[in-house]
Amino acid sequence: MSNVILEMRNITKTFPGVKALDNVNFSVKQGEIHALVGENGAGKSTLMKVLSGVYPYGSYSGEIYFQGKECRFRDITESEEVGLVIIHQELALIPFLSITENLFLGNERAKNGIIDWNEAISKAKELLDKVGLHESPNTLITDMGVGKQQLVEIAKALAKKVQLLILDEPTASLNESDSEKLLQLLRQFKEHGISSILISHKLSEVSKIADSITILRDGATIETLDCQQDEITEDRIIRGMVGRDLTHRFPPRDSKIGDVIFEVRDWNVYHPIHEDRKVSSNVNISVRKGEVVGISGLMGAGRTELAMSIFGRAYGTRISGKAYKYGKEVDISTIDKAIANGIVYATEDRKVYGLVLIEAIKDNITLANLGAISQGGVVNEPKEMKATTEYREKLNIKCSSILQQTLNLSGGNQQKVVLSKWLFAEPEILILDEPTRGIDVGAKYEIYTIINRLADEGKGIILVSSELPEILGVCDRIYVMRDGKVVGEMPAKEASQESIMKCIMTQQEVIE
Repeated sequence: MSNVILEMRNITKTFPGVKALDNVNFSVKQGEIHALVGENGAGKSTLMKVLSGVYPYGSYSGEIYFQGKECRFRDITESEEVGLVIIHQELALIPFLSITENLFLGNERAKNGIIDWNEAISKAKELLDKVGLHESPNTLITDMGVGKQQLVEIAKALAKKVQLLILDEPTASLNESDSEKLLQLLRQFKEHGISSILISHKLSEVSKIADSITILRDGATIETLDCQQDEITEDRIIRGMVGRDLTHRFPPRDSKIGDVIFEVRDWNVYHPIHEDRKVSSNVNISVRKGEVVGISGLMGAGRTELAMSIFGRAYGTRISGKAYKYGKEVDISTIDKAIANGIVYATEDRKVYGLVLIEAIKDNITLANLGAISQGGVVNEPKEMKATTEYREKLNIKCSSILQQTLNLSGGNQQKVVLSKWLFAEPEILILDEPTRGIDVGAKYEIYTIINRLADEGKGIILVSSELPEILGVCDRIYVMRDGKVVGEMPAKEASQESIMKCIMTQQEVIE
């Protein structure tokens, strides 16, 4: 047991009416990469919050031993002092501060109460070299891509002399290239004796990089797999997570595609802060009734910027181009006008832009169409309860009641609330931006089934996704973007991951 750096024994954590963790046992060896997997709501994040002191000693039962000593962390500061650092899925960086300022925020390099900027910048350069980030320490976070921001978070952990690094969905927002760089960094840490706990729904990454895999289901430890001795496959992991075999990752659909329902022509968008930077350039796309159209591309290709700008110009400046619905030009210059024309947008960031987390499920579902449950400016509560109960049942939202705070739902169920909100607005065109980001394989399948059902009802769906298997498995037709331009279009039946990447890289060579 001498090589065990962390041991959590019989951890039990309850919330009102819910046992989130039930006698969980979990251990990590010195210098290993240990993956923690399970469906949304399985207890992964709760377990890590117990470990890091977010849920302090006394709010749970069980014991935690770190480097052979029992730990009773009262807050996250105490866990960081012993070298245990957690990086959450939502990055905790301040956009308009520099890399250096973010690295040492709360951990300032100071003498006699005055910050020593020379020391801070020098140390920042050392940390950036360790994570392979070749940026000036004075660079603002807002001027960096998500992949580089993730590396800043890891450098920030190294500044705290990390011994055990916990990463919660670190590659959820990254493209394949940035994901591979991050995984390679974990391998380097392993060589230097730093242990890592990796929480991820990307099972291909888990099976590729992990030394051990612990599976949680319904708040209990199901099993821990030794990747050196056990035969590890994605299907094997899924079986442990969901308690059954998942025969198909994507539900089958018999596409019935009609006429063009919506299109944009010669669409141009400029960055809202850097006004000389064009983020969408002469884009032409269309979607037909009953069709799922995918928008693929690497991180920074301009997919989200395009989607948000179409939805009532929610993003960007100096927007030009025209939008057509059933061949007639429509005004989508504001969000209200876009919704009135049957166009809705489900954001990639459900927690910040998609939901009011402190409000009940019912309040979130009706938010985009209050007129349907109101009279004279007053909400008809029985009507609201009836409508939201129907959506809870229709989309299979797992909750104690529709009065439950949305904050306390799993990621997959939060995503269903986002979809319910926009379906309640009675749209004809749905723009879904990364609708399965950060949710498990079982919840993904349910979201895909909902998408298929909407297409069968004749709605036009534009699906933005960074996961190529998802684009290929769900869509009828695919647009490929790079540097704000559409650089390719292909039927999904004729496409492959290789053909999409070839399209991107060929265009890259031409541009460069």
